This record gives sequence, C-alpha cells and structure tokens, in this order.
Amino acid sequence: MISACCWTTNDAEHGDDVTQSHVQQVFVQERHKCHLCHEAFSESRNLTEHVTSVHSEENPKKCHLCDKAFSRTRDLIKHVRVHTGEKPFKCLLCDKAFRDTGNLTKHMRVHTGDKPYNCPMCDKAFGDSGNLNEHVMRVHTDQKPHKCHLCDKTFCISRDLNRHMRRHTGDRPHKCYMCDKAFSWPACLNRHLKVHAGEKPYKCLVCEKAFYDSGGLNKHKRVHTGDRPFICQVCGKAFSESGNLRNHIKVHMRNRPFRCHVCDKSFHKVERLNCHIRVHLGQKPFVCRICNKAFNKSGNLNCHMRVHTGDKPHKCLVCDRAFSHSGELRRHTRVHDGDKPFRCSVCDKTFAESGTLKKHMTVHTGERLHTCLMCGKAFSQSGHLNSHIRVIHAGEKSYKCHVCDKAFGRSKDLNTHTRVHTGDRPYKCYLCDKAFSQSGHLNRHIKVHTGDKR
Repeated sequence: MISACCWTTNDAEHGDDVTQSHVQQVFVQERHKCHLCHEAFSESRNLTEHVTSVHSEENPKKCHLCDKAFSRTRDLIKHVRVHTGEKPFKCLLCDKAFRDTGNLTKHMRVHTGDKPYNCPMCDKAFGDSGNLNEHVMRVHTDQKPHKCHLCDKTFCISRDLNRHMRRHTGDRPHKCYMCDKAFSWPACLNRHLKVHAGEKPYKCLVCEKAFYDSGGLNKHKRVHTGDRPFICQVCGKAFSESGNLRNHIKVHMRNRPFRCHVCDKSFHKVERLNCHIRVHLGQKPFVCRICNKAFNKSGNLNCHMRVHTGDKPHKCLVCDRAFSHSGELRRHTRVHDGDKPFRCSVCDKTFAESGTLKKHMTVHTGERLHTCLMCGKAFSQSGHLNSHIRVIHAGEKSYKCHVCDKAFGRSKDLNTHTRVHTGDRPYKCYLCDKAFSQSGHLNRHIKVHTGDKR
C-alpha cells in the first residue's frame, strides 16, 4: 500500500540524487501508521482509506457469502467476484479475463513490455507499483518489521505475515460458492473454480491431456521428457517435483517422530504412519468400483484404474512404448541404456531399481519386518505379507483359470497352473537341455548333476 508515485516520474527528475536514506525514509520509516494493526503508509489518504475499509465497525456493505464488510460499494462488487468467479474485463490480445480494470491494465503491460516503475537503487523496472514496493523492501532494505507473535518469524511486508499466519490458524477465508470448499489463497480458489466450470485450457502437445493451470501442464510434461530438475544437494537424487524433493530431504534430517509399534519403522508425518499401519492390519479402504480390487493407498487405486481405462500416458521417447505409470517408464528406459545404478554392498550385484535392491538385501540380513497380526508369521516384503493375509486368512481366490475354472489366491499360482494346459516349460537346464514348467522342479533336477542331496 506504499505509494510508488516518486518512482513513476521521469528518471531525469531524480537521477542519481535518490539515495538509500531516501528509500529508507519512504519505504521503512513511514509517518502514517495504523494504531490498530501497525501497518504503515507513506500518505495520509492511504491510511484513512485503510482504517475505514478494514477497521471501521460501521462498514455498511456486507458480503452475503462470507460476511466480509466494505465501506465502498465498488470494493464489495470486486470482492463478490472472488466468490462467483466472474471476470468481466477481457484482454483483446489473449482473451485472458480479470475481475477489475486495474488488473487488466497491469496485464496489458505483459503484451506491451511497458515497465513504468523504476527502482532508484538498481535500475530494475517493474510493470506494477506493488512489485516495485516489494522489491525495494526485500532487496534494498534489511528491515523486517512484521513479526509473527507465535514463532517469531519476521517479514518485510505485512501481506507476507498475513499469509504466514494462516499456517498457524488454519484460516481459509476464500470459499467456493458452489461447493463450500475453502482455500487459504485466492489463486487456489481460482484454480478450484475451473473444476466446476470444466475449464482445462492448457493442453499437452504430446498426448493432448488437458489441465486447469499451466503449473499442472509443466509438471505433466516431465512425464514425457523424464526431466528431473529438483536435485537433492546431499545425495544427488533427482525428482520431477519440488514437493517430492522436500519430502526426500526429511530422510537426511533424521527427524521421524512417528513410530510404528509393530515393526519400529518411523515416519516424518502421522499420515505416512497411518498408511503404513494398514500393511500390518491388512486394511485396504480404497476399492475399485469396477472389479472390487482394494488398495491401502488412494494413489495405488488411481494407478489401478488405468488397467480398466487403458490409459497409458507415459511414453518412451526411444521406442514409443507406452506405460500406465511413470515408474514403469523409468524402469523401461534402463532397458535401452543398460543402467543398473543400485549396487549391493555385500555381493556387488547391481539392480535397475532401488526397490529390487532393498528386497535383495533381505537375503543377506535375513530381516523379516512385516509381521502378520493374526498368526505371527513374518515376511521380508510387505507384498508377501499382503498376499499371505489375502490368501490364507481371507481365503480369497480371485485368479481364475479360463480353461477349467480352477481358482487361485495368487497370480503366480495361476500362471504356474496355466502351463498344465499349454504345455509350456520355460525353465531349461543349462547342463542337459531338459525343460520344466516350474523353477522348483528345475532346481531339484540340477542337484542330480551336482550330486547335492540336501
């Protein structure tokens, strides 16, 4: 709210006469301070407008959707458009729409390249006075007068403090008028409103998938390119999204306060612990509405749905093969480059995936961290525990032979059985060329050659 009029006049008017002390006087040591919230202004009229619109108890113009009050009708009209999503002011060049003429005027400078607000300290120019004000406060002054009373964090401008406070209060003042969902930031509400409008203006040129915002499209593009621009400075591991990197960094911080009482595995977040506990309990609350297959994570259900839809958005740039999941594409690309970056520290065996290496390590350690709560049997892998609970305790037999209708609890048992009908014998002895339908039969046969009677 600091006036930037002194930066919008001709440069020759001020030139090198503008000093840092002047900047401090205008931007930091404002004389006009609100006695209620201590926000400061460079002009008295701005302070008067602030007090009447924000703190006056006689604000006659109330929003009927959120009870926020305004002293001026025009401010109420602008505010209501936040709830309705109405954007009556359209750019004639790109059809982008805005809630008020001021934002349209600012936007037009994107097309014209006009930057009338010049910083007196570093020659940087801005298309918006507010951006200039923030720039001077953040870059050219070292003062942070706005302090959070809960965690003592300080900020250059009051708006940053207001945003920060929502982390403590959980306040979500921006409400959707269609479904009552609430958001902390207006930008999040605007993205959400596109869900109701069905707007997906950002299209992928490779697979034509559409998105509500440019950020979603940019993330999606990395599916096709395999780009992982977010790199951990500690171990060099790379990620396609900044959020995944932030979660990964916690691994190095060793701060895992949420511990599983069954296997002592610890987690950074209570949500992760709750999800992990479902492995021990055999809980799978996320059920496919088509085939009734159940999952312990919503993300796994979303991936599974592609089995039914046939959606394969992840394409290999070398051979055009497509995959349902990004992980499958990453594994597949190693077929082309022969990369096996994960090495066992005990026997030097290498693997294409970190998960395969972890499973392999249990061969050396003998660890069985995944315990069945029903019978006490322990397993080295969570998948084996899940299979055990499903087949032994639940008696589930969801894999049926299409030839004789015999049913099995595991897909691998069905595959083994199918060879009875097909006559397939994929396991061949390298000593005598004899072939077998099961790996166990081959292992027993090899002992005939080696003389091993164990």
